[in-house]
Amino acid sequence: MRQVKIGSMRVDLVSEIPSLAFDKTWLFANVTDAVIAENRSWLDHRYIEPETGRFILSHHSYLVRTPRWTAIVDTCCGNHKKRPRVPAWNDLNQPYLENMRALGVAPEEVDFVMCTHLHVDHVGWNTRLLDGRWVPTFPNARYLMGREEYRHFEAAHNAAPKSPVNHGSFEDSVLPVVAAGLAEFVETDHRLFDDRDAALRFAPAPGHTAGNMQIHLNGGHDHAVMSGDVIHHPIQCAAPWLSNAADVDPAAAVATRMALLEELADTSSYLLTGHFPAPTAGRVVRHGDAYRFRFED
Repeated sequence: MRQVKIGSMRVDLVSEIPSLAFDKTWLFANVTDAVIAENRSWLDHRYIEPETGRFILSHHSYLVRTPRWTAIVDTCCGNHKKRPRVPAWNDLNQPYLENMRALGVAPEEVDFVMCTHLHVDHVGWNTRLLDGRWVPTFPNARYLMGREEYRHFEAAHNAAPKSPVNHGSFEDSVLPVVAAGLAEFVETDHRLFDDRDAALRFAPAPGHTAGNMQIHLNGGHDHAVMSGDVIHHPIQCAAPWLSNAADVDPAAAVATRMALLEELADTSSYLLTGHFPAPTAGRVVRHGDAYRFRFED
């Protein structure tokens, strides 16, 4: 993804796993061969495997910089973490921090870590393994998490402390941040900055998780939405009714996705999703009664 500029904000992609294929029905239980065939003309081998029909996703974060602050949004899976139920996420050893440093940012220079939600593949680099302990990767940052989201997973953890809540990520990637005093719990409409050239706010995005959020960036006349898991794959632009298996409220997730697509359609706003493969950034365009995604190469 080439750098996106929103007012005084610069947005870069920090890659963890650039391309990972998932079985189509594991990702979307209600997908049909017909809807895949209808969209193969604009979704090439970068997005759907030609031989298997599996959907290709990316795992990445967004690095947002202004002259005054630096933030990272959604921190992927993380290294050395035991995720046996999903082998593709298990015991990784990826050059994520090296990729961030290549963009000119060290972990100690990050001021804010923002979590759209607390699923396992969005919080992993919140912590890293040091001398056998999970410690915050970004020691000088405030970690912004949704209050409702945190309480939901905290209740599940308290009810079954020995159970690996969220594949174990709540224990190894969230609780150490809280214990270190770096967590800040926010409402789903929290505004972090409201400057003319660098406004950043959370917005409710119900359906995928309890307390799911998206992040809006505004600067001057520019606008971008970091949608987290409101939408997983570009085929959902054409078929918004495709529901991800992890959605806690599929009907609400579809409504949220439809509202976002309608808001952005045929505008200059960028859509920056949590899992679209490279080139990742792009814009929503109308296509008949539905939408398509126009990647910005």
